[in-house]
Amino acid sequence: MESTRTFKDKLFLALKGLGMGAANKVPGVSGGVVAFVAGFYEEFIYSLQKVNGTAFKLFINGRFKSFFRYINGTFLSLLFFGMLISYFSVSKILDYFIKHYELYVWSIFFGMIIGSIYYISKDFKDWKLTTFTALFIGAAIGISISFLDPAMENDNLWFVFICGIISVSGMTLPGFSGSFILILLGNYVLLLVDSVNALYDTFYEISGGNFSFINNVERIRMLKVLGVFTLGSVVGLVTFSHVLNYILKHYKSVTTASIIGFIVGSLGVVWPWKKTIYKTNSSGDFLLDSAGKNIIENYKRFIPELNTETIIAVIYVIFGILIVLGLEWYGRKTKKAHA
Repeated sequence: MESTRTFKDKLFLALKGLGMGAANKVPGVSGGVVAFVAGFYEEFIYSLQKVNGTAFKLFINGRFKSFFRYINGTFLSLLFFGMLISYFSVSKILDYFIKHYELYVWSIFFGMIIGSIYYISKDFKDWKLTTFTALFIGAAIGISISFLDPAMENDNLWFVFICGIISVSGMTLPGFSGSFILILLGNYVLLLVDSVNALYDTFYEISGGNFSFINNVERIRMLKVLGVFTLGSVVGLVTFSHVLNYILKHYKSVTTASIIGFIVGSLGVVWPWKKTIYKTNSSGDFLLDSAGKNIIENYKRFIPELNTETIIAVIYVIFGILIVLGLEWYGRKTKKAHA
């Protein structure tokens, strides 16, 4: 796998990592969908499950080149490099657009998910009782999750570690949004906004020779939270990859049907026309968590009126579908070139 990659392939792989990283940060969108549609999902799972006892023995014995080849290192390093860049660039741009053009951003993602459903299901022919059941269960779970109420923010390090394990499910299980799960667990802002911003600010200060963050108790707390969350994510990635590799090998049709169901169920989360509802007390004041942030209770979804804004949003939905179809076209072209 390593030797056949051209510079262009490596560049596009890093860009796919950017896409996965951006998708993972948006509630309701799964980075795994990007991997599935872009045609590298199975290689991603296969590479992650190579992080095992054999890999650790190679590393401990100092056989770094063998270790790198064994875990498909070029593939993983480029992908994670793209994701890392995304968290400090693309995701910040997304934060801006979601804040100022929320309807249109959700419309694009809604279209991308519709396109993903088409892409994954168009070549799937093994429809029978078990796969239909898996499809229904996957959709039911996805829809049910979208109507759950978020919990309070919790910075207990053991809970943060568990959040890391759970949140990374969006990278390994297409249609299952890890960032939306973090909202339900109450820790989305803490783990994907505040702690990431704390790391960004720390790097910025260090680059200017400023090490005052060492005495900043709140900054150190945030960095510690981010470190534990990252550790949990790594553990989750490796663990899920081993389980999914086994499932894909022995129950591929049922797994694919479940993934289609999850993605169908996630449409409710990214429905563009919705209003955010906040919890209030009897006086009508917002209820705040221990960090002083508003707590989202749920989204109120509605059918839009036919106006200029709605027409533009529908155009963005179509644009989202075209993005996925473009990825599909590129994936087919790449496979033919390597055939």
